[in-house]
Amino acid sequence: MIEHLRPGASAERSRVALFDFDGTISTIRSGWVDVMVPMMVEILLDLKTGESEQELDAIVREYVGRLTGRQTMYQMIEFVDQITKRGGTPLDPLQYKHMYLDRLWVRIKNRVEELERGHCAPEKYHVPGTMPLLEALRERGLKMYLASGTDEIYMKREAELLGVVPYFEGGVYGALDDYKSFSKAILIQRIIQSAEANGEQFIGFGDGYVEIENVKQVGGVAIGVASDEPECLKIDPWKRDRLAGVGADYIVPNFLCHQELMATLFPR
Repeated sequence: MIEHLRPGASAERSRVALFDFDGTISTIRSGWVDVMVPMMVEILLDLKTGESEQELDAIVREYVGRLTGRQTMYQMIEFVDQITKRGGTPLDPLQYKHMYLDRLWVRIKNRVEELERGHCAPEKYHVPGTMPLLEALRERGLKMYLASGTDEIYMKREAELLGVVPYFEGGVYGALDDYKSFSKAILIQRIIQSAEANGEQFIGFGDGYVEIENVKQVGGVAIGVASDEPECLKIDPWKRDRLAGVGADYIVPNFLCHQELMATLFPR
């Protein structure tokens, strides 16, 4: 279940755990790529540059994947650049972001309402094994932070519906319209500057390029969650290669291996 990319990488000294949200803990927004990419391809096709739908799809998927884990605004800024490069006159990135969120809501509305009405257990929309892992890390005394590229107003509500907020004593953070004022890298630096932990005392969990890279840049240990969503029972090879490429120490498809993972990370 666990792929050891850097065998022996230990989190023994870790004091802080940083988790991404979507695709790492939550599957509520599973399928978001299949909303964002077609929207962008559709608009680029309208520019009639002679590029095929398949060519544009490959271009869009590359930068959407590369920017996964950062605030959604960064994907929209890149999209605006792509329109401009093709001679188009783009809207403001924030307008495209709202257009995307409206389309995504159509896809996930039933999931959120199902949780709000208590018609399913929160675990239905957890990456498998999430709760036992959070329990184990809390018992070990780690202070946990939850940080997401999804807008804070939405992800906080979704985290509440999934019952995970009490585990994140450090706080729950999401994207803001003033996108330059918050990022996972900024949060890590704040924690270090507060003397709560140095970089080597970080452990990070994420399914995106960005959070893995941020944790490795400060000397922490990173677990890449390469889930094949929405079932999250096997590895997604594309995600796995991206996460390995930015230095993940371990790769897992989910947290059903939480006991083995804890023994690997904290061997003593």
